[in-house]
Amino acid sequence: MSQIVLLRALHWSSSIATALRRTTSVHRLHQYQNHYSYSTLSTSSNEILVRENNTIDTVDVRAPSFPESVKEGSIRLLKKVGDKVSADETIAEIETDKTALNINAPQAGTIEIFLVADGDNVTTNAHIAKLNTSNDVKPISENKKDSSIEKIDAEKVKHTLDESIDKVNIEQTKEKSSTSFISSKPSHILTSVTGSKLDTSAPQNLTTSTKQQVSEARSETRVKMSKMRIRIAERLKQAQNTCAMLTTFNEIDMSNIVEFRKKYADQFFKRHKIKLGFMSAFIKASACALVDNPIVNAIIDENEIVYRHYIDISVAVASSKGLVVPVLRNVEKMNYADIERAINEFGEKAKNNSLAIEDMDGGTFTISNGGVFGSLFGTPIINPPQSAILGMHGIFDRPVTSNGKVIALT
Repeated sequence: MSQIVLLRALHWSSSIATALRRTTSVHRLHQYQNHYSYSTLSTSSNEILVRENNTIDTVDVRAPSFPESVKEGSIRLLKKVGDKVSADETIAEIETDKTALNINAPQAGTIEIFLVADGDNVTTNAHIAKLNTSNDVKPISENKKDSSIEKIDAEKVKHTLDESIDKVNIEQTKEKSSTSFISSKPSHILTSVTGSKLDTSAPQNLTTSTKQQVSEARSETRVKMSKMRIRIAERLKQAQNTCAMLTTFNEIDMSNIVEFRKKYADQFFKRHKIKLGFMSAFIKASACALVDNPIVNAIIDENEIVYRHYIDISVAVASSKGLVVPVLRNVEKMNYADIERAINEFGEKAKNNSLAIEDMDGGTFTISNGGVFGSLFGTPIINPPQSAILGMHGIFDRPVTSNGKVIALT
């Protein structure tokens, strides 16, 4: 605000100098210029200093630290300048090629200014916004609109200017009105605008054929792909180009697992406060199989085979922004309750878009459940640099033969 007041002072001081140059008294000129210096403005200097000192209450809002595997992300602003936010409230979101990162307000306050635009690419720890934690100071955008002090000072300076010009008997200034300081160009523009005539007549009624053509018109919508979807497509295509993939299909009898779940579901929930699903059985079975077959849990690094003596299983989860693959770590040490609890936590994070990049780093084996879409078979794509992936699909009742008899199995 102090800058706006000083600029107004410069404008009126220059106007004084223009009028006084028409006199022959150089002494009078300097006298009045000194009289209308910035120090004599009616605006309280203490008020300006208070506004300037209030910048001490401004807090910087930065982007979070990215892991080494992430270089940048696209930012989406969720708030506007002038919005009041509470501590830890999300004001923006950074979308990377793996997940979305929330930017939260470090303190309660008012958003003073955004230092980035919506859709910009930002890097780790980048400056995002400035948050004003003072209750008295308005956001920068509001300060620009606040012109009450500016108008008061301008009127007072103009009034003093008119009195001073009368005292020095400047004839040319007397003959001109106070509007002489206004350029004539705006009046020309106004004249041209006033003279123009707009066609305000009502539009003609559309014919029946025209309405039918409009209703039958086909349209298209283009939506920019997110970084996550672009990265998913790149990785899947990379896997197809670099991995010699082989898919085998097997049907299994789920009767025992279905019966096991029905029998112990209530006891399991009462004891662990969490539901028993089918996924935990497949994850536990996969961990046991990987322990017995360490080559499947290994990866190829150039000319070497790296055997990992731990089992981290990636579980593919669908979210609103694409497929995410959080990792259950050290599954060989987990029981059914641990697995179900971890799956539920990742599911909630995926729904809220709060999965951290660390939640999806690594993984030695992946399980993808296409059965939630009712699919019967599928060919899942390996998640590099992993060596294998298990695709699960729908559970259906079907007749099969056993010992020469046709029975119904799940």
